[in-house]
Amino acid sequence: MGVDNRTAFLHSKRMASHGELRLIGENYDPGFIGMMKEDDGYGSSDDFEGALGNDQDTADNGRPPKKKKKFHRHNPHQIHELESFFKECPHPDEKQRRELSRRLALESKQIKFWFQNRRTQMKTQLERHENVFLKQENDKLRAENDLLRQAIASAICNNCGVPAVPDEISYEPSQLMIENSRLKDELNRARALTNKFLGRHLSSSSANPSPSPSQGLNSNVEVVVRRTGFCGLNNGSTSLPMGFEFGHGATMPLMNPSFAYEMPYDKSALVDVALAAMDELIKMAQMGNPLWIKGFGDGMETLNLEEYKRTFSSFIGMKPSGFTTEATRETAMVPLRGLALVDTLMDANRWAEMFPCMISRAVTIDVLSSGKGVTRDNALQLMEAEFQVLSPLVPIRQIQFIRFCKQHSDSVWAIVDVSINLSNAANALMFVNCRRLPSGCVIQDMDNKYSKVTWVEHSEYDESTVHHLLRPLLSSGFGFGAQRWIATLRRQYSSLAQLMSPDIHGEDINTVGKKSMLKLAQRMAYNFSAGIGASSVNKWDNLNVGNVGEDVRVMTRKNVNDPGEPLGIVLSAATSVWMPITQQTLFGFLRNERMRNQWDILSSGRPMQAMFSVAKGPGQGNCVSILRGAAVNGSDTNMLILQETWSDACGALIVYAPVDASSIRVVMNGGDSSHVALLPSGFAILPGVQTDGPSMQPDIDENTSDGCILTVGFQILVNSVPTAKLTVESVETVNHLLTCTVEKIKAALSVTQLGSVE
Repeated sequence: MGVDNRTAFLHSKRMASHGELRLIGENYDPGFIGMMKEDDGYGSSDDFEGALGNDQDTADNGRPPKKKKKFHRHNPHQIHELESFFKECPHPDEKQRRELSRRLALESKQIKFWFQNRRTQMKTQLERHENVFLKQENDKLRAENDLLRQAIASAICNNCGVPAVPDEISYEPSQLMIENSRLKDELNRARALTNKFLGRHLSSSSANPSPSPSQGLNSNVEVVVRRTGFCGLNNGSTSLPMGFEFGHGATMPLMNPSFAYEMPYDKSALVDVALAAMDELIKMAQMGNPLWIKGFGDGMETLNLEEYKRTFSSFIGMKPSGFTTEATRETAMVPLRGLALVDTLMDANRWAEMFPCMISRAVTIDVLSSGKGVTRDNALQLMEAEFQVLSPLVPIRQIQFIRFCKQHSDSVWAIVDVSINLSNAANALMFVNCRRLPSGCVIQDMDNKYSKVTWVEHSEYDESTVHHLLRPLLSSGFGFGAQRWIATLRRQYSSLAQLMSPDIHGEDINTVGKKSMLKLAQRMAYNFSAGIGASSVNKWDNLNVGNVGEDVRVMTRKNVNDPGEPLGIVLSAATSVWMPITQQTLFGFLRNERMRNQWDILSSGRPMQAMFSVAKGPGQGNCVSILRGAAVNGSDTNMLILQETWSDACGALIVYAPVDASSIRVVMNGGDSSHVALLPSGFAILPGVQTDGPSMQPDIDENTSDGCILTVGFQILVNSVPTAKLTVESVETVNHLLTCTVEKIKAALSVTQLGSVE
């Protein structure tokens, strides 16, 4: 075998063992197929030097050695042109081959056999990769099967203590035939029920199952699964990208779907929906006018609903009666690699941790396809989530949806969500207040270690369930829209970059202590958001008391064994009001510790000072701080305040909780923060929206005067005995605290107009 051909052969062997599937046109040595004979241009195996045999061997057989044939290696320009054309058209016709031959100064046969060898090379490589993947899956299933056999063999009856399976399980053909018949009956019943829910005819559904047009999705199988918990959720790896473990999933409780019953669904139908949703998302992200109408100046884009109806067909049913459409699109550069963001979005826990003020609950119901390797190409999973705005006047949106990830090239991914209904027809919660049309993001890696993210949000919701104070915010898209997702994403990754820096403001603290303190602040902010939105994660009970206003939500729950908060009866009260001042002005006032005594009852009228602060992003407002009140009669107080603050284009947050000084010292030394008991209170600021014309912008500029929306929330322990009864006096006390705090803020800022906007 010649040196050149042997080198090419070894290189192709290394490529075949590579563990990551690539798109057509990659992981390929163009020089290997580029070596063709100059005399006739053929690329078949008989023409390669390695197929001619060794000269020494032929001489030993008594025959004169053959003259070594010359080969032609294409130059880089020819290889580049052939590769580019191959990506667009792997099967060129005669006319295209003649054009390539003329343009590249190659014979037509050389062009023909280059493409033949190229296709053969890719087919062989993909088959090898697929074999490796299938072998890994087979080994995994074999190991799981062995574990199940061992568990069955060693099972012990709890009542009598004898083996639960005394004899070997029979695998006789007759028994297998009976079991097979039973399973077929179950499958037929499930198929009929599935087709009934999906509105499809049984004959067409069963006779012509829809095959998957994509690899990695075995979609022509109808499945019936039982789910009593969530599957596919990676709880062992919750570290966020960039290497800094911002929490370990401890702040996000393990959650179950809202249903736990026999759940039949047609896998092929879900794949069809996923592919259609992906196609729509890509077009929504790329198309411009007339689908998207640009506002005046730097105004937001508005979806042209008439053009949308002409361009796309609805594949999840007609728009429910009385629902309103909201659609937004936003593009931004984010300081992370694309695959890191893909990994975060495809993990329910990490996704919820990345957007804690937008997602109060997230769970993976089932993983239909885990995708190809680390790229997550063709990953498809069923999910359920609760989306929230930090206001008690906006109901939580509980949505079941499928999430589909597709890698479109080496550096481009797309992830799409679309609502589905897995419940039976008797379930009245089907799209109860919202449904999500194809929404998601297109992620493109850039050369500067940034990613270009284009986010599209498209939903239909029941506007009658939303208080009129918040309707302009939602209709503008700043409640659940793309601008809010992008703003949160940029702030979170800027925060992670800041936390990776060795420079820390304030007293000396090691990395372990900083992480422990940030975990405590993360749990505090998450519990505050859950209390505002009445998430189903915490078992809140709504209270209706005569003296409490309609715009105030009062809830209660009992803590019996959670060490992360005081034991007893917890009362939560929250409301939202209109403030005729800018977001920046209100945020600066509420986070200023020197002005805190003007509204905070915990300060006892004394000024407060910041003992310690950890910056979480650019600017002075994004940080976690420890506050301490001024000493009284020369003695230091033992009660400190943990506070987290941040602000971006779509809102701001000030959340705090009293903590014991000794507990904070343990946390700052790297101790476990999960046993620090705290109850959060605080403020969420939502931007005011100018709704005149198609350009709708949030009011965060100092030069505007329309105002913003302030949400005030308190969580207070009203009785340390969990079995005690809640009294009306306790509810009225917390309601009075809420009202007084708003009035004090109004007085301090000389605001004369509070309340709702008509």
